[in-house]
Amino acid sequence: MVKSLYELGEMPPLGSVPEKMYASVIRQDRFGEPKESFATEVIDTPKPGRGQVLVWVMAAGINYNNVWAGLGYPLDVIAARQKRGEPEDFHIGGSEGSGVVFAVGEGVCGVSVGDQVVLSGGQWDETAEDIRLGGDPTFSPTLQAWGYESNYGTFAQFALVDDYQCHPKPKNLTWESAASFILTGSTAYRQLFGWAPNTVKPGDPVLIWGGAGGLGSMAIQLVRNAGGLPVAVVSSDERAEYCRNLGAVGTVNRRDFSHWGRMPDLDDPAAFGTWMRELRGFGRAYWEALGERRAPRIVLEHSGQDTIPTSMYLCDNGGMVTICGGTSGYAADVDLRFLWMRQKRLQGSHGFNPAQCRAVIHLVASGQLDPCLSGLFSLAEIGDAHQLMHENRQPPGNMAALINAPRAGLTDLA
Repeated sequence: MVKSLYELGEMPPLGSVPEKMYASVIRQDRFGEPKESFATEVIDTPKPGRGQVLVWVMAAGINYNNVWAGLGYPLDVIAARQKRGEPEDFHIGGSEGSGVVFAVGEGVCGVSVGDQVVLSGGQWDETAEDIRLGGDPTFSPTLQAWGYESNYGTFAQFALVDDYQCHPKPKNLTWESAASFILTGSTAYRQLFGWAPNTVKPGDPVLIWGGAGGLGSMAIQLVRNAGGLPVAVVSSDERAEYCRNLGAVGTVNRRDFSHWGRMPDLDDPAAFGTWMRELRGFGRAYWEALGERRAPRIVLEHSGQDTIPTSMYLCDNGGMVTICGGTSGYAADVDLRFLWMRQKRLQGSHGFNPAQCRAVIHLVASGQLDPCLSGLFSLAEIGDAHQLMHENRQPPGNMAALINAPRAGLTDLA
């Protein structure tokens, strides 16, 4: 007989879906600091519809998007879904994870009950005309970030996904390592190799902001695997050593400089001159870290407002600044003289397509890319993990939470 609720790690009979599940839930009246906005609750287990898959979650990756969800800023994700007609008054985050396919809806392709999978975070409408005409699904207006813009992510005993989000779990990885690398690894892969002709080539210098973070950890390895020369921006000597151990040829400590933020007004020559001196000092530190006077062919950005002016100045002529976020703010300044006269490229990069995701999974499965899991939490500690991210106190690399996995270190259900 199937119970209505199972404890964490207590697996129901395969294919028998209980009525209730435990989940780490955000509600609007708790918006604020992540440590307070997440709370473990018992809620109804979702049922898979057409093309959908219900996954028994073993482990979940921790990413910055659910810092925003917990704050309720810059988007109230619950209100946004209700505006689209969805009834739930709660949010279950988690945009990547690992687990076991537990039930499938009508028309599901490529996965079966019992499959061990890793889950990617991009969702779209596969019946949309632009996708059916062969377009990259990440360009589709139907694209949304699962576990942020859509509900029922991996911060629960069961997650609800579309079938194309399920990928074979590498057999050599633990559940928690398998849960931790898809979002950061595939996002970095698209930034570095998805925007021809500005892709990493042997010998290319690449400047990587936040080198010790999840995205940076993946980017350093991807650049070195391609024969490039990664230089990582860090905030401490310990993080610098971490990046060098991953393969960075050198590091720059951003705390040695103070010119971060919006550019001064060009009509204020004194302020602009002071800012330029600081900027050039950062450039000299970059040259020293690289070991030669060459500008970066690609700059991997995600911090936005504080750093875009520096990135656009340092980037090589004909090079590219590729950005996937704005953790320090969204109102970034660009001196257009550097952009047009030196023919640089400022490229937005959001998520990844299935082919890019599979490429990263192959690199991890073959041992060429380390998931860099360095922080592990429980379901009850998911708010604490996001609080660390919010305060920029997280450990280097990627973080994950054990959900149903009985203990760290297991590679399968044995």
